[in-house]
Amino acid sequence: MYVLGITASATAASIPDFALGTIGANVTSDGIKVYKYIKYDTGGGSVAAVADQVAYYYTLDGYKNHTVTSDLSDSVEIGAGVLQSAPGDGEYGWIQIKGPATLNLALTAGADGDPLTPTGAGADGTLDVSAAVTDNVCAIAGDISDKEVVCDFPL
Repeated sequence: MYVLGITASATAASIPDFALGTIGANVTSDGIKVYKYIKYDTGGGSVAAVADQVAYYYTLDGYKNHTVTSDLSDSVEIGAGVLQSAPGDGEYGWIQIKGPATLNLALTAGADGDPLTPTGAGADGTLDVSAAVTDNVCAIAGDISDKEVVCDFPL
């Protein structure tokens, strides 16, 4: 069951507002957007969270612990979602996992309709075009010129 009507931009500093892994949803003029409640880790590179950038699952246990990072080098190249706010290290917030999203960084390559993956992304917080069947495809390029994607990150 989804928690409806969440405030996707909300963060919590020490005590989480929801259980980690809670799934929330909002109906917007763009369609239904689905979110997941996570814990943010800046990783070894101390990469700060930035709203509307991509986060990845942090190390091997990130998915089961609902912990994400924007530090691609500390991930297992599994896309987690699009950050909806900028939680600090060890803080809690929402990532968008399904539905239309607009990123604040341009995609590095590709065309509208291409499958997107963290594998090969040139910078933290971004996605690249999938080039191999072994890539984790987590989004589809919408209108690249407007930085729009369709999220299809794992629940």
